[in-house]
Amino acid sequence: MFTGFPSAHAEDMTTTLHIENTVHDYDSWKLAFDKFDRFRAENGVRSYRVTRSADDPHEVVVELDFDSTGVAEAFAQLLQKVWQTPQSQQHLVRHSAPTMRHLVENRAF
Repeated sequence: MFTGFPSAHAEDMTTTLHIENTVHDYDSWKLAFDKFDRFRAENGVRSYRVTRSADDPHEVVVELDFDSTGVAEAFAQLLQKVWQTPQSQQHLVRHSAPTMRHLVENRAF
Protein backbone atom coordinates (compact mmCIF):
# COMPACT_ATOMS: atom_id res chain seq x y z
CA MET A 1 0.00 0.00 0.00
CA PHE A 2 2.64 2.52 1.03
CA THR A 3 6.01 2.01 -0.66
CA GLY A 4 9.06 3.83 -1.76
CA PHE A 5 10.54 5.18 1.48
CA PRO A 6 14.28 4.67 1.05
CA SER A 7 15.49 4.45 4.65
CA ALA A 8 16.50 1.02 5.92
CA HIS A 9 15.21 2.10 9.34
CA ALA A 10 11.84 3.45 8.20
CA GLU A 11 10.04 0.63 10.02
CA ASP A 12 11.39 1.93 13.34
CA MET A 13 10.52 5.59 12.75
CA THR A 14 7.58 7.47 14.16
CA THR A 15 5.01 7.36 11.39
CA THR A 16 2.04 9.67 10.98
CA LEU A 17 -1.10 9.04 8.96
CA HIS A 18 -2.31 12.39 7.63
CA ILE A 19 -6.02 12.56 6.69
CA GLU A 20 -7.93 15.54 5.36
CA ASN A 21 -11.68 15.55 6.00
CA THR A 22 -14.61 17.74 5.12
CA VAL A 23 -17.38 17.37 7.69
CA HIS A 24 -21.00 18.49 7.80
CA ASP A 25 -20.80 19.75 11.38
CA TYR A 26 -17.56 19.76 13.39
CA ASP A 27 -19.15 19.31 16.83
CA SER A 28 -21.17 16.27 15.72
CA TRP A 29 -18.18 14.82 13.87
CA LYS A 30 -15.95 15.31 16.94
CA LEU A 31 -18.41 13.47 19.19
CA ALA A 32 -18.32 10.51 16.79
CA PHE A 33 -14.51 10.73 16.48
CA ASP A 34 -14.13 10.64 20.26
CA LYS A 35 -16.11 7.39 20.46
CA PHE A 36 -13.21 5.68 18.67
CA ASP A 37 -10.56 6.61 21.28
CA ARG A 38 -10.32 3.07 22.63
CA PHE A 39 -10.23 1.64 19.10
CA ARG A 40 -7.33 3.95 18.23
CA ALA A 41 -5.40 3.06 21.40
CA GLU A 42 -5.94 -0.68 20.92
CA ASN A 43 -4.68 -0.48 17.35
CA GLY A 44 -1.40 1.32 17.91
CA VAL A 45 -2.20 5.03 17.78
CA ARG A 46 0.24 6.70 20.20
CA SER A 47 -1.08 10.25 19.83
CA TYR A 48 -3.11 12.33 17.43
CA ARG A 49 -3.76 15.92 16.41
CA VAL A 50 -6.98 17.40 15.08
CA THR A 51 -6.79 20.78 13.37
CA ARG A 52 -9.37 22.89 11.56
CA SER A 53 -8.93 25.31 8.72
CA ALA A 54 -8.95 28.94 9.80
CA ASP A 55 -10.93 29.74 6.65
CA ASP A 56 -13.42 26.86 6.60
CA PRO A 57 -14.49 25.21 9.88
CA HIS A 58 -15.74 22.18 7.91
CA GLU A 59 -12.19 21.28 6.85
CA VAL A 60 -10.57 19.06 9.48
CA VAL A 61 -7.14 17.44 9.41
CA VAL A 62 -6.40 14.40 11.57
CA GLU A 63 -2.84 13.20 12.13
CA LEU A 64 -2.40 9.85 13.87
CA ASP A 65 1.05 8.91 15.22
CA PHE A 66 2.40 5.35 15.37
CA ASP A 67 5.64 3.75 16.53
CA SER A 68 6.27 2.07 13.18
CA THR A 69 5.27 1.99 9.54
CA GLY A 70 3.81 -1.52 9.82
CA VAL A 71 1.40 -0.53 12.58
CA ALA A 72 0.37 2.57 10.63
CA GLU A 73 -0.27 0.50 7.50
CA ALA A 74 -2.41 -1.97 9.45
CA PHE A 75 -4.42 0.87 10.96
CA ALA A 76 -4.96 2.44 7.53
CA GLN A 77 -6.63 -0.82 6.48
CA LEU A 78 -8.89 -0.75 9.55
CA LEU A 79 -9.73 2.88 8.90
CA GLN A 80 -11.29 1.94 5.56
CA LYS A 81 -13.82 -0.19 7.47
CA VAL A 82 -14.55 2.62 9.94
CA TRP A 83 -15.28 5.02 7.09
CA GLN A 84 -17.86 2.59 5.71
CA THR A 85 -19.93 2.66 8.90
CA PRO A 86 -23.21 4.61 8.77
CA GLN A 87 -22.00 6.74 11.69
CA SER A 88 -18.92 7.88 9.77
CA GLN A 89 -20.79 8.42 6.54
CA GLN A 90 -23.34 10.55 8.35
CA HIS A 91 -20.68 13.05 9.44
CA LEU A 92 -18.23 13.07 6.54
CA VAL A 93 -18.72 14.95 3.30
CA ARG A 94 -15.41 13.55 2.06
CA HIS A 95 -12.02 12.38 3.26
CA SER A 96 -8.66 11.99 1.62
CA ALA A 97 -6.79 8.73 1.44
CA PRO A 98 -4.35 8.61 4.35
CA THR A 99 -0.86 9.72 3.46
CA MET A 100 2.05 8.36 5.42
CA ARG A 101 4.69 10.69 6.80
CA HIS A 102 7.84 9.93 8.77
CA LEU A 103 9.00 12.22 11.55
CA VAL A 104 12.48 13.47 10.72
CA GLU A 105 12.68 16.36 13.16
CA ASN A 106 10.62 17.66 16.07
CA ARG A 107 11.74 20.88 17.68
CA ALA A 108 10.11 23.10 20.26
CA PHE A 109 11.10 26.64 21.28
